[in-house]
Amino acid sequence: MPFHRVHRREAIALLGGAAAWPFVARAQQPEGVRRIGVLMNSVANEDQQAGAAAFVQTLEQLGWTVGRNLRPDIRWGGGDPDKIRREAENLVGLAPDVIVTTGNAGVPPLLRATHTIPIVFNNVADPIGAGFIDTMARPGGNATGFIQFEYTIGGKWLELLKEVAPAVSRVAVLRDPAIAAGVGQFAAIQSAVPSIGMELSAISLRDAREIERGVTRFASRPNGGLIVTSGALPVVHSNLIIALAARHQLPTIYYRRYYVTNGGLSSYGYDFIDQFRLAAGYVDRILKGEKPADLPVQAPTKYELVINLKTARALGLAIPPTLLSRADEVIE
Repeated sequence: MPFHRVHRREAIALLGGAAAWPFVARAQQPEGVRRIGVLMNSVANEDQQAGAAAFVQTLEQLGWTVGRNLRPDIRWGGGDPDKIRREAENLVGLAPDVIVTTGNAGVPPLLRATHTIPIVFNNVADPIGAGFIDTMARPGGNATGFIQFEYTIGGKWLELLKEVAPAVSRVAVLRDPAIAAGVGQFAAIQSAVPSIGMELSAISLRDAREIERGVTRFASRPNGGLIVTSGALPVVHSNLIIALAARHQLPTIYYRRYYVTNGGLSSYGYDFIDQFRLAAGYVDRILKGEKPADLPVQAPTKYELVINLKTARALGLAIPPTLLSRADEVIE
């Protein structure tokens, strides 16, 4: 079964046994079993489960077998900073051979908790600006991994929104102001505004009430559209954001495919599942003796444009044929 086709049922089957095993000290593990901590910052939805399952599948393809020579301990942060911190500390306390974390929020508490256990991150924005690494080519410490995209992608989101919905003249950016990525992505979008000529504002993603209030207020004036930036909170509140965009007839651009397959209008961004496959490759190399300080942090090489025609029709939008021809996936 191809990794990008892993669905919720298969993900639970793959992960359930590993997640349910009792937590025991590393010294009690059978000889030759390597322990991997996995910190998932967000909620255990179908998308996140598929990513974690693809990670385990890739390791198995590389010769590791859960229960024989590999034991993954998977924890979920639910988008809650306090829970993410606690789970990070718990994983470090298990003394695994490697810890994998997805998204920005899990990296700081892991780096505070350990300077020796190798950390592999994926789906991270700007690890240099956040202070996780020294340079992309030579990370320098005990962490390395894979970034989502360069912030300049924000300008492409703005261009895409204008192409999908030419009448849009006002844009609200949904972002988490508490993380460096939320600030950086908004700044990149803001820098592209003069060349495209739109009115820009921001909506914070602190909680559901604030999101609903902000989107409703923004939608009270005509010709509006939304851009949803990356982070744990956009995932936690994904269903609410998609529903609000539909309710208020707001054309919306998302940063990855998951939102569009669940009813959003369009996305342009990295291949989310591929990040987990890449992280598994680095874990394999570290388990075989390489050091994270010597493994370069890498940017995605594959980006995908996804358009939901059903949603476009509901919004009264006629997607230009030239844009449809460029799309990697069109959802009918």
